[in-house]
Amino acid sequence: MAAANEPAGRPAPDGPAPPAGPAGAAERPAGPGVLAVRDLTKRFPGVLALDGVDFTARAGEVHALVGENGAGKSTLIKVLTGVYRPDEGELTYRGEPASFATPLAAQQAGISTIYQEVNLIPVMSVARNLLLGREPRRRGGLIDFGRMHREAARMLLDYGVRVDVRRPLAELGVGAQQMVALARAVSAAGRTDVVVMDEPTSSLEPREVDTLFGVIDRLRADGVAVVYVSHRLDELYAVCDAVTVLRDGRVVHTGPLAGLDRLRLVSLMLGREMGEVSAEGTTKFSGGHHEGRAGAEPVLRAAGLTRRHELHDVSLDVRPGEVVGLGGLLGSGRTETAKAIAGALPLGAGRVTVAGVPVRTGSTPAAIRAGVSLLPEDRKSEGIVPGLSVRENIALAALPRMSRYGLVSEARIDAVVDTFVSRLRIKAASTHQKVGELSGGNQQKVLLARWLAMQPKVLLLDEPTRGIDVGAKAEVQKLVDELAEDGLGVLLISSDVEELIEGSDRVVVLRDGAVVGELTGDDVTEDRLMEAIAAAAGPGAGAAGPGKEGGRG
Repeated sequence: MAAANEPAGRPAPDGPAPPAGPAGAAERPAGPGVLAVRDLTKRFPGVLALDGVDFTARAGEVHALVGENGAGKSTLIKVLTGVYRPDEGELTYRGEPASFATPLAAQQAGISTIYQEVNLIPVMSVARNLLLGREPRRRGGLIDFGRMHREAARMLLDYGVRVDVRRPLAELGVGAQQMVALARAVSAAGRTDVVVMDEPTSSLEPREVDTLFGVIDRLRADGVAVVYVSHRLDELYAVCDAVTVLRDGRVVHTGPLAGLDRLRLVSLMLGREMGEVSAEGTTKFSGGHHEGRAGAEPVLRAAGLTRRHELHDVSLDVRPGEVVGLGGLLGSGRTETAKAIAGALPLGAGRVTVAGVPVRTGSTPAAIRAGVSLLPEDRKSEGIVPGLSVRENIALAALPRMSRYGLVSEARIDAVVDTFVSRLRIKAASTHQKVGELSGGNQQKVLLARWLAMQPKVLLLDEPTRGIDVGAKAEVQKLVDELAEDGLGVLLISSDVEELIEGSDRVVVLRDGAVVGELTGDDVTEDRLMEAIAAAAGPGAGAAGPGKEGGRG
């Protein structure tokens, strides 16, 4: 495991460093610290989100902030920008102790934020969004609309956006809206010291990304500190000077990006050293690969799944009795692939077949009827109904199957619920207890019970053990093994490397919504997976990728 608070600038041990950052970035001396936190701690009920974090954004430096989902990136950003107040530690701005009561206070002090989700007002015009709160006015305080429209159009031309600024923002594409948000955040030239960019390229076309990088270069030249959050490693190495890696709320590395090999960066993010695999494994999976049903056709085929900005010609298959893992960093398209197969994400192109029968894409009911069940990543917002009982949550999806002529059989519901409460060892005061009162692990088991009650042919598991205790995690992992042994086809998504490797028979590796490799047989190892992820992120990974790796970068 990588040591916490690794010395800044530590040279990468596993290969020559690729060119990193813009030309001359490695030689450019960093400016003074503008925005910094020291020994920062932030707690939420039952969660230590940030644990003794040190971070400094320096003038004229683009500082990458990276880490997997749940690492603490969003919480740190929200502390820096006034959304949250720290529980412990010190925040300094321009060398003085600071405390921002609201995001507006941080913005007025000179800290601008560009969020991944566009946080503008869609019903207002493009011009009003750009200059909201700063509209040019005539005598008497009335808005000078003519001047406002001219200024807005001129501002957007710098970002390669040519639109009628009088149109409602909602009429623009997502990429254009993101550029408007960028222009708004940066337009307060002369009073902006820090710009925080949270996944700014997630909705941008390549031409727009180039424009963004040009803007970042201008900000750097003007002495603005840029905090850049992205899961796309090639972008980090193209534009960033320094990097801080967060994992489980702690800083595990900070220093110049030029001295850090891509493979080493992936290893730090995932929390695994190359070659560090205990002989017995660290999960409750059997460790042996399921053979599936000999000679059986795939129970699931997904071909050419495509969705603008999210999925690009993704194809995979799952056989009965097989567990296929989806590997890749956060944002690689794993969740989007599962949702597309389950009909929860409309597609521009692609086909899904279950047991040889085509399934209408973009329709969750059609996928469920075909035998596809999805355990979502976010059980609280997309899974459980906290105000309903354990019994009602388990029976929810299967109610049509347990009714005749519109009348539900209470006896059949009780029989199904009791079966799965016993099989999954769900701990509750009774089946009538509200599911929102259960532990995270038992809530996850209730969700599993709901979908197993549908007798699916294919089970899609998106982070099935995230946020649950060790005991519950072991029980879920053991259950997945048993389901595969019983002939169920399983697609497994997990950010836990050990879980993904030890639980999967094959691993399909994704990057930026495209399949870039597949690991099979003896290649299903942690080393091979990290090599494939790093190699897919661009040249200079420091190690050769697996033999079956695809060529898409």
